[in-house]
Amino acid sequence: MKPGFDLCDYAEAFGRAPLLTWRDWLPWDLVAQAPQVVGELLAGLSTADYAIDGDLAVHRSAKVEVGAVLKGPLIIGPGCRVAAGAYLRGGNWLGAGCGIGPGVELKSSFVLAGSTLAHFNFVGDSVLGSGVNFEAGSIVCNHRNERSDCEVHVRLGGVRVATGCTKFGALIGDGSRIGANAVLAPGALLLPASVVGRGRVLDQDVLASDPCWAAHLKMAALRPIWRGRARAVGQPLEPEPHASTCRPRRPPLALHRRLPGAVGPGR
Repeated sequence: MKPGFDLCDYAEAFGRAPLLTWRDWLPWDLVAQAPQVVGELLAGLSTADYAIDGDLAVHRSAKVEVGAVLKGPLIIGPGCRVAAGAYLRGGNWLGAGCGIGPGVELKSSFVLAGSTLAHFNFVGDSVLGSGVNFEAGSIVCNHRNERSDCEVHVRLGGVRVATGCTKFGALIGDGSRIGANAVLAPGALLLPASVVGRGRVLDQDVLASDPCWAAHLKMAALRPIWRGRARAVGQPLEPEPHASTCRPRRPPLALHRRLPGAVGPGR
């Protein structure tokens, strides 16, 4: 365990059963052993609540559409919805009320209660807190194939830390929102209620000497997003909107004049 690192700081569900056992694990260690962890969780399930077939367990209240591909070990919790065309592999655990849409690929991940992957998402080797929402096309990358050294690094307290693994996607805190077509590079750590804007690329493994990234970190830490509901992650460094700039502006006078041939009163 890394000093000062607690999975509950990101996902409160790790503070209670059935995930309490793994609360003090580093997220990249947890997903690296996802098949074993899910297998252990599966062994404690009741056949009265779950339809269990080998290393696949689907809660009897869950809905799995025809055409979904399910590969174990896998646990699909109460009230989950898995759409046709979804592909789950490599050891996954879905908490209660999760939604996995069409065209979604989920690999070696833990998705906590109430989280949704809308459609056409890829999430690999990741931990998603409760109530996380991915809009269409947003993805979590899990491998640095652009580098000769593929080891994934994360930033803890502003310090670049080696994980010792080549496959780790993200740890995403409770209630976070990932916009459509956003891309999270390997090693992302997002605090609860984080927001990544649509079409943004978030890569936290950038040289600390990069002045643009240093400024971004400072602003993201100090400035809430507009209307003050969540921490802004991946948002552009733009000035706060002023009332005069938000108010619709009148079009030029010429646009108020009646066009030739128009029906209605003239000027």
